[in-house]
Amino acid sequence: MTHPTLPASARHAEADLDRILAVFDGLMHRLMASHAPELNLIELTMSQTKALYLVLSAGQLRMSELAARLGITSSTATGVVDGLVSLGLLARHEDPADRRQVVVSATAEAEATLESFRELNSRRMREMLGHVDAADLTVVERALRILDAAVAADVESTTIDPQGVQS
Repeated sequence: MTHPTLPASARHAEADLDRILAVFDGLMHRLMASHAPELNLIELTMSQTKALYLVLSAGQLRMSELAARLGITSSTATGVVDGLVSLGLLARHEDPADRRQVVVSATAEAEATLESFRELNSRRMREMLGHVDAADLTVVERALRILDAAVAADVESTTIDPQGVQS
């Protein structure tokens, strides 16, 4: 989608981004379709998966922080956490600094589950790269390095306050 009020260089950049995003959307659609059978073997809801990733990346989170980062109510977060606790993926305990606060942390089983996600992704990537011409592999590597640097820059510029709000 182009905007006639933008300078020509910005319109061209926006058109480039739109084209790249269209390719990305197509890629993600095909990846999800090809991953679906394997993902169905993982017995986690999307909400549980998001919560698990957040807790694993933080080490531990207060329940209120987890709810804020997920953009859900505390009672909904409690339900998500209850499911993960029953699966042995999260542990719930009191915050030693404030016993009224509940803190959740990941278990060793959660680490193993995340590793299975990584292995699934690595296996699928290896299969996909097997269909790429050898001469194009350096292009793919370069593109991935560029995207990795962009993510790192974005992470550095984004902060999350204690309530889980990004700024």
